[in-house]
Amino acid sequence: MTRCAVYGTGSWGTAFAMVLADAGCEVTLWGRRAELAEAINTGRTNPDYLPGVELPQTVRATTDPAEAAAGAEFTVLAVPSQTLRTNLADWAPLLPSDTVLVSLMKGIELGTAKRMSEVIEEVAKVPAERVAVLTGPNLAKEIAARQPAAAVVACTDEAVATRLQAACHTPYFRPYTTTDVVGAELGGAVKNVIGLAVGIAGGMGLGDNAKASLITRGLAETMRLGLALGADPATFAGLAGMGDLVATCSSPLSRNNTFGQNLGRGMSLEETIAVTKQTAEGVKSCESVLDLARRHGVEMPITETVVSIVHDAKPPLVALKELMSRSAKPERH
Repeated sequence: MTRCAVYGTGSWGTAFAMVLADAGCEVTLWGRRAELAEAINTGRTNPDYLPGVELPQTVRATTDPAEAAAGAEFTVLAVPSQTLRTNLADWAPLLPSDTVLVSLMKGIELGTAKRMSEVIEEVAKVPAERVAVLTGPNLAKEIAARQPAAAVVACTDEAVATRLQAACHTPYFRPYTTTDVVGAELGGAVKNVIGLAVGIAGGMGLGDNAKASLITRGLAETMRLGLALGADPATFAGLAGMGDLVATCSSPLSRNNTFGQNLGRGMSLEETIAVTKQTAEGVKSCESVLDLARRHGVEMPITETVVSIVHDAKPPLVALKELMSRSAKPERH
């Protein structure tokens, strides 16, 4: 039986642990809080993030990172992206020398503008072929309900991607493989920013034309950045690009969309954070995505607009007028 460690007991980490278990793996979840680990082990549920969802018997939890790591063929990282570097520095010495590190995170690191796979390679001192990314339209609550979903497993080593694909393939969860790690990660990171933009538009009372325009031009921004970083443009037409973008921008389960709606209704950043129980990755990553774009000379006006609203307190109506008054140009990526 394949052994897997999942670091992070939030909704997506817990849901993916369930997927791995349903696919036949033995899974150990790591979390900081002893009471939550106890609830998972005794009550077979995560009451804080996925209440009412019964976890398979082959999922257990621990607060000991070494216990979680022991014998793991796959080590899944499911923590907020901005905490990865600090956490992984503590965990790296405990990991098996041949484990594959799997990123579920969708963000760009503040300050360095590095993708999560780059942070993993640097901190854990592992080659790119031992780092995989799982991404796509994967709303945790739907997957925890075993509703059909698809995903992309990305790794520069196709054989490693195929191994992970087999480890998480279930009747309701269908993973595909790719070697385009750059495109897969950028699709996941930028869609959070566009999700904020669409949420803001919804909160302002704007209609489907506006939302569709933001989604489409947001995808164009993502593709421009991806091409500058060497991604395969076809990736952005697939699950990691358009698929994830549609789910994030259209679902009430999307944290970034909901966060944006509250901003669009006139709540301040502090007020919105106060009513948001889980991490909306786009809130911090919009700054790092814009930083990455500027480092590569890529224009991303929607991302700039989101940053101005979220972090510069620009009124959404003013930001919208500025975005709409940009000079006219041909539609091209």
